Amino acid sequence: MSAFAGKLSPILLSVLRSVTGFLLIEHGTQKWLLFPGGTTRATVESLPGIAGLFELVGGALIILGLFTRPVAFVLSGVMASAYFIAHAPHGFWPLLNKGELAVLYCFVFLYLAAAGGGPWSLDRLLRRV
Repeated sequence: MSAFAGKLSPILLSVLRSVTGFLLIEHGTQKWLLFPGGTTRATVESLPGIAGLFELVGGALIILGLFTRPVAFVLSGVMASAYFIAHAPHGFWPLLNKGELAVLYCFVFLYLAAAGGGPWSLDRLLRRV
């Protein structure tokens, strides 16, 4: 690996974390705040509503890089559950059952659970204090 890529790697980890959190939080705001483009407000009595709470709160924590490892581990499980509950019953292939995003989120969050939040995270800032 080049020295340039080695220096960028930790920063890109923080960028990956932040962008992933932002994309996830949109799913929660769509379910709970009807933005952007939601049609039916979620409730805590439904699986999509509970998933939306994880997306909303977990996405915000991931963006901030706060409690990154445990939050990412939980979100990885939530995304795996979403895949097997909502997508896998419609066929094996993620492209055909529209589950490729849940699979990708699952493994990105699993990576973040192992790698942490990177240098641009509240976890790193709090660890220095």
